[in-house]
Amino acid sequence: HFNGIVKNRLKIHAAIVNAQLFGDIVDQYGSFFNYIISFFPKKERIVNSIVDMASIPTSSEISDAISSDMRKRGFRFFGTVICYSFLQATGFIDDHLNSCPCKSHPTPSEKI
Repeated sequence: HFNGIVKNRLKIHAAIVNAQLFGDIVDQYGSFFNYIISFFPKKERIVNSIVDMASIPTSSEISDAISSDMRKRGFRFFGTVICYSFLQATGFIDDHLNSCPCKSHPTPSEKI
């Protein structure tokens, strides 16, 4: 029935607090996008050269820095691996295999 629902009170509380902190970031930076992109060199998305599944990273210096900053702000349950997955899912980092038809091939000046 409800086996998929988060039952851990700490995670439920963290979701509420994280949402409030998210709003604080939006107020400070104008958008969450502006906050995230501020960690990227030259404010450009990253397209990694990935030859096989074993080469796909699970974190980076950028995800380390973002998750560290978010922890300092009070966020919980948002470590570097979760952060890196978020960056992949939202297109800030393209880790598609080089042979994948979804692989981006941006020009060097392409920005998000």
